[in-house]
Formats: sequence, structure tokens, C-alpha cells
Amino acid sequence: MLEDASGSLFRQYLTIARLLAGQLDFRSAIRAVAKEIALIIPHDHMDVCIITPGSTFHTAYESGLETDWSKRPPALIEHSPIRGLLIGETDYYLTPNALLDPRFHFQGAFSDPIREHGLKSRLHVALKVHGETIGALSFSSLTIDDYQDRDLEHARSIADLLAPYFFAIRAAEQAKQSAIVEAAARVREEALRQGAARLTEVLEVERQRIGMDLHDQTLGDLTRFAKRLERLSMMEHVPGEELEPLFRSLQQSMQDLRQIIEQARPSVLQLFGLVDAIENHLDRSIRDSGLALTWTLSDKTGGESGNLSPNVAITLFRIAQEAINNAVRHSQASQIAISFGRDRDALTLEIADNGVGMGKAARHGGSGLDNMRVRARLVGARFSCGSRAGKTFVRVKLPLSLQETSR
Repeated sequence: MLEDASGSLFRQYLTIARLLAGQLDFRSAIRAVAKEIALIIPHDHMDVCIITPGSTFHTAYESGLETDWSKRPPALIEHSPIRGLLIGETDYYLTPNALLDPRFHFQGAFSDPIREHGLKSRLHVALKVHGETIGALSFSSLTIDDYQDRDLEHARSIADLLAPYFFAIRAAEQAKQSAIVEAAARVREEALRQGAARLTEVLEVERQRIGMDLHDQTLGDLTRFAKRLERLSMMEHVPGEELEPLFRSLQQSMQDLRQIIEQARPSVLQLFGLVDAIENHLDRSIRDSGLALTWTLSDKTGGESGNLSPNVAITLFRIAQEAINNAVRHSQASQIAISFGRDRDALTLEIADNGVGMGKAARHGGSGLDNMRVRARLVGARFSCGSRAGKTFVRVKLPLSLQETSR
């Protein structure tokens, strides 16, 4: 088409192409070339509407008269007066009087600007790239029968110039929007992780406070009470056989309280570190159970397991604690193995046993598994569990990059 243009017209097309260079958005691009295009196709109103990729919406950008077409973006294609062109049913519309042309006034069509501004003569051509319609270029005149077939050819030539540039702008804006959405998602995820980490720290401090209160007050009271009852049991006027069950109950209560205190305030973890705390809990759990269980614990992290932040160390301890308790109580296993390892830039913790497996708890989720999964998520770690080849495992994988930012 450009080859058929006169020398003067060809120079105008080159000017349009030059004016497009450097324009980074649709509105700026339209305004930059509007005056030059008006020398080729005089108009009272010009707009470009661009179809949003993968959607049923389009957005209009206007020059000249300002109408509601550009004030209500984005708009549904099915309500556009030129929907036939936008969905590919035709390549152009040419009408002497849009006020009377039924193609623009079907049920549901947003044709109000045509009537409000008296847009009579109208010329529309498709913007196409690789055979795909990406939008439309539209001209309107307040005069009846103002556009002819010659103007249609000029409009097609201008559309051929604009379409690749607008396609590039659309692709750039889509990429920018995707980057913004991705960045926003990362920010939200990081904010959630940091907020959750702070919440975990606060909860842990509160747990420690409760543990100290129980130790200093409740346990002390019960201890004094037990000693008093012990003295009473040796008095002649108080039958010892009646007080002995109460004494035993108080001893059991004290044992229960000691367990609560230890769970609320893991002193071994604070004093000796994560690996020793897990080993201590594992050894005590098996010993108290009375089961014939053997166990192993290995640390192949090169010291990384001892460099974790307090928040992360407590979280991994709680996960290991729950997994060990489950294995001892429910697995019917004869062996439990705990291992720390390095997997490239991540630290892994695995608790495995040779028991009967997780059964329904793994398939449908249980409070213990859910708690472990949530704890892992709060510090940015990946949680997995399952049973295969005679081994049941709980595994936590912690990216060390996240651990570095949390210290």
C-alpha cells in the first residue's frame, strides 16, 4: 500500500513513523501523530482501541473530541459499536451517517457518544499483526458522507504503520504489568513471612513467660503442698494409706507440670543448640515410652544447623518434636533416624522411621501434620511427608538465603 502513495503522501507516512519513535504508551503515541494523520484523513474525532490480550475487553485512546469511550476503560468488546471488526467478522466499517446506521446501534451497544457528539461519517479499519486483530483505528466527522474509498485506503496504510508499534507497546505494558503483579506477590509473601516470623517470636516469648511462671509459682506451691502431705501421712492421727493416693496424684501432677514447662521453655535448645535439643527429646521420648526402639541422629550440614536464628531453630525443634512424638506413639516402628543435611543452598531436616506409615493422617491431614506444615511455611521452608519403600518420613527444606535475611 505504501508503494502506491504519492511522494508527498509517502513522506507523511515517514513522518508518522518518525513521530512514533520514542513514544512509550498509547496515549502519547496517538497525540504525537494526530496532527500528521489529520493532514491525510481530516477528522473531528480519532481514536485507537486496543484489545486486552486474552480477554474480552478493549481500551480506547482518543484525539480531538473527548468522549465516554475513553472515560470508561476498559470496556467489553460485546458492547462496542464496532464489535464485528474487533472480533474479526470484518476488516473495516465505512458509513456516511453513523446516526442512522443500524450496525452501530444494536441492543446493548454503547453508542451514546455517536449521538451526543453528532458523529456522522465514520471510518474504522482493523489493526492487525500477523493476521491477528489487536484493535481498531477509527475516524469520525461531523459532516455526512465525508469519507470515501480513497480515505479507506489511506486509513489502511496508516493502520499498517501503527499496528506493529502498538503491538509492541501492548506487549511491553503486559510484561510490565506481569512484573508488577509478580513483584507485589513477592512483597506480600515476604511481608507475610516476616510478620509471621515476628508473631512466632512473640508467641514463643509468651510461652517462655508462662513456663517461668509455672516453674516459679505453681510448681513451687505444689512442691510445698506435697511435702506437707508427706509429713501429715506420718502423723498418728492421719491414716497414711488414705493420704498416699493423694500424694501419688500430686507427684504425677508435678511430673505433668514439668513436661508443660519443658515444652513451653526448651532450655536444652537455648543452652546447647538445635541438634542436642532434638537428640535429648528423642532419647527421653523413647526411654519414657518403654519401647524397644533404636535411633540414630546425624548432622552433615557443616555447622549450619548451629547457625540458625532463634526463631528458625525453635520452629525446626517444634516440627521435630511433633514428628518424634508421632513416631513413638503411633508408628509401631523399631527404628527412628533423624538427619540434618545440605542440599545445595538449603538445609534439610528429616525424621524417618520403619513403622506402619501415616495412613489416613497423611492423605487427609491431621492437626499434627497441619501444625508442622504451617510452622514450616511461617519461616519460608518447604514441608513434605509420606511413606515409601518401608520408610515413613517428615522432611523440612529451609532455603539458607531466607535464613540469612532473618538473622
